[in-house]
Amino acid sequence: MICIGLEGTAEKTGVGIVDSDGSILASVGESLIPASGGIHPREAAEHHANALIPLIKDALKESKLNLGDIDLVAFSRGPGLGPALRTVATAARSLSLSLDVPIVGVNHCIGHVEIGRLTTGAEDPISLYVSGGNTQVIGFDAGRYRVFGETLDIAIGNCLDQFARSVGLGHPGGPLLEKIALKSSNYLDLPYTVKGMDLSFSGLLTAAIRKYESSSSQEDVCYSLQETAFSMLVEVTERALAHAKKQEVMLCGGVAANSRLREMLNIMSEEHFADFFMPPVEYCGDNGAMIAWMGQLMYKHCLNQDVTDTTVIQKYRTDEVDVPWMKVSEKHLKLPAEIAAKGAEANLYEDKWLDHEVLIKKRIKKSYRISEIDQYLRKTRTKKEAKLLSEAKRCGVRTPLVYDIDRAENALIIEKINGNLLKNIFKTASLDEIKNKCRKIGEYIGKLHNCGIIHGDLTTSNMIADKDETAFKIVFIDFGLGKFSDLVEDKGVDLLVFKKAIGSIHYEIAEECFKAILEGYEIADDYGEIVEKVSEIEGRARYTTL
Repeated sequence: MICIGLEGTAEKTGVGIVDSDGSILASVGESLIPASGGIHPREAAEHHANALIPLIKDALKESKLNLGDIDLVAFSRGPGLGPALRTVATAARSLSLSLDVPIVGVNHCIGHVEIGRLTTGAEDPISLYVSGGNTQVIGFDAGRYRVFGETLDIAIGNCLDQFARSVGLGHPGGPLLEKIALKSSNYLDLPYTVKGMDLSFSGLLTAAIRKYESSSSQEDVCYSLQETAFSMLVEVTERALAHAKKQEVMLCGGVAANSRLREMLNIMSEEHFADFFMPPVEYCGDNGAMIAWMGQLMYKHCLNQDVTDTTVIQKYRTDEVDVPWMKVSEKHLKLPAEIAAKGAEANLYEDKWLDHEVLIKKRIKKSYRISEIDQYLRKTRTKKEAKLLSEAKRCGVRTPLVYDIDRAENALIIEKINGNLLKNIFKTASLDEIKNKCRKIGEYIGKLHNCGIIHGDLTTSNMIADKDETAFKIVFIDFGLGKFSDLVEDKGVDLLVFKKAIGSIHYEIAEECFKAILEGYEIADDYGEIVEKVSEIEGRARYTTL
């Protein structure tokens, strides 16, 4: 079967032809480069309207096929710019009707992941998908691709492009910024904003522009912006990898063309004993081949649509699409024997301390980060975590005892808790058991928040059920992203981080669990205001159906 795919979610018009065996027979495209400013949706739509027919002819010529050889039409249904999406969808419907062949509307984001899997051989990766309009950390679980983390405001590509326009570099900004960044190694302090597995780039963008406006050199600001933003991206990918325990990491999307980002993600993967994959550069940016291949996958699994059901979905989320062709790989991360456990931030080693069984939590050097960022994060997070672990006990929340701090090694010597990670318990417990545990967890989070403690990385991997207690007791661990704050915004983000973590790895029970968490959380001061804030923050996501 031969499928033609039409791509046009933003400024790039793409046409690809792929057969049912996954052979890419053609992939052609043309980008709109505005004279000034960013991409205007109507200008993008006009560009697609003018470019599609010539590109279809070019693709047929490249594939040595005729229109009569086409068996299936696929197009990007979303997410993207409304006028651009509608223009391409109209063209796809016209082509389908004129050829009298089936039509499939596909999710653009998943198209990037699937062309990556096709061209690299990756089976079940944690994918960092980065582009002008999207920034997501994606992993497969329970029949769908789950969003482990994403930007809470602007996408990384948008951040780089906006900065480039602000300092007179032009469009597209990412490649130009990358070249200029190579001319400097002088790091300027910029905001580093990671919230669990989510990120925020708007504050970073504003700070970078202000640095430039205050007479910092263009080279220094470009270098500092790139290093900070990419360190954030790699850290949240690392966090998702540690949580999901998958053995593969994949980089995809237009920003994947940046050699520094590729280098950093590859280093992180090696340090976690995971395999790193990246599709050929020509398939990293938006392209028609990925849409055609997604069309093949969906049609094969009976997910094709009637032409009347092919309306576009401007805010089409990755986790709204069933992917019956995927399955969880049996490959999992395997650690060296001397490492008891490995998280996103630290290695854990078993040891003895004055006859006590302890764990040495050592924040090892991250080779993917420049030393200025790495040393600062390791030092401040170690110091802050020790204090938060102590203060949490005063609030009635159990945490491991801290026996000592090794400041030179950025290490904590902490109590070894004999128990089971909540993540593992949730895999076998009944729904009623899970709901009871979630209510208790909500109560503990409420106690932390009432004391002005924000955990920062609430996941079921950072909670241990203590085996030594007759009653169900949870020990909260890993306060590395924590802080002291009484802001409703910070408390809302803390709860949302946990909600998304549950949804990404425990999808079947996520809704019931979070309802129960909120029931237990009713002890929190300003409960109603905080819960409303969770919904508000959730609605800020780049693409959401809320």
